[in-house]
Amino acid sequence: MADGPLTERLIEGFDAMSKQFQLAARYIIDQPHDVALLSMRDQARVAGVQPATMTRLAKHLGLTGYDELRQIYAEAVRSGDVGFAGKADVQAVAQRLKGEHGLAREILLAQAGQIIQLAESSQLDAIVSTARRLAAAKSVFCIGLRSSHAIAWHLHYILSMIRDKSVMLDAVGGTGSDALARASRSDVLFATSVFPYTRVTVEIAEYAHKRRIPIVVITDSEVAPLARFANDVVLVQTKSPSFFHTMTPAFAVAEVLGALIAGQSVDAAREALLRFDAHLADFNIHLKSRAWSRKERPSRTAPSTTTKTGGKERKASAPNPD
Repeated sequence: MADGPLTERLIEGFDAMSKQFQLAARYIIDQPHDVALLSMRDQARVAGVQPATMTRLAKHLGLTGYDELRQIYAEAVRSGDVGFAGKADVQAVAQRLKGEHGLAREILLAQAGQIIQLAESSQLDAIVSTARRLAAAKSVFCIGLRSSHAIAWHLHYILSMIRDKSVMLDAVGGTGSDALARASRSDVLFATSVFPYTRVTVEIAEYAHKRRIPIVVITDSEVAPLARFANDVVLVQTKSPSFFHTMTPAFAVAEVLGALIAGQSVDAAREALLRFDAHLADFNIHLKSRAWSRKERPSRTAPSTTTKTGGKERKASAPNPD
C-alpha cells in the first residue's frame, strides 16, 4: 500500500497533535498496510504508545474507535483503492472520461501549478537557505533512490560541473554508502525521498545525523522521515492525476539549487565550467549545432562498387554498416 485513506488528514493535523498522538499518527502514515492487518495492541507497541492512545486518536479523527479506523484501511486493501495498482485503476477511468489529450493536459497543468506555488510560497526561503548551506560545504554527498534518484543525480551532475567535491552515494555492489564514512561536519548530505519513503535513504540520513553531518532534504511533508534529521527542508508536492506521483517539482528545485550554488562563487564556477567545456570538446561529446544538416547525416544507402565479370560490368552493393 503506497498511501492510506487517512494520510492527508493526519498530515494536515499533525502539528496540532500531542506528542503521543504524533507517534501514533506517524505509524499510521508510514505503515498503512500494517494498520489493516495487525491488532491494535501490536500496532501500539510498534508505534511506542499505549493502546488507549490509538483509540483516542481514532476518536480525534471523528471515528467511533480504532476498530473503525482499521476497517477503513482493510476495505482500502481489499478494494485496491490505494497503492500504485489502485491508482492506475482510477487513472484508467479518468482517461476514458477525459480522453488522452484531456488527461495529459490535466497532468501538465497540475505540475505547472505546483511549480508556480513553489515560486510564490515560503519554500523560496527554504530553497535559498539550502543552496547557501550546500555552497558552503566542503563536500556534498548526494542520495536519492528509486523515483528520487533522478533528483539527486541531477543536482550531483550540476555540482560536478562547477566543483569537484560532489559524491553520489549510488555505487554498484551496495557500496554506495561507504563514501559517507569519510564525511565530516564541514560536509553536507543532500537527501531526497517522497512518500512512500525509501528505507535506505532514511537510514543513511539517520547515520549522518548521528555523526552530526549537516543534512538538507527535498521531501513532501513536514512529518516525512527525512524531515526529522534535516537542517534545511524544501517541501514539494507530489500529487498527480497519474497513477504515479509526480517528481517534477522536486526536479525543478534541484535545478534551482544548482543555479544558486553556482552564483555563490561566480569566478570559481566560471573557471570550473571552462575546464568542463574543454573536456567536452576534447571528447567531441556534443553536436556542433541544433540542426544537423543533410550533408552531415550518414547515408543509410550502402555505397556501390563496379566490377567486371566476363567483360561485363556488374554493380555490387557493400554491406550496410547498420
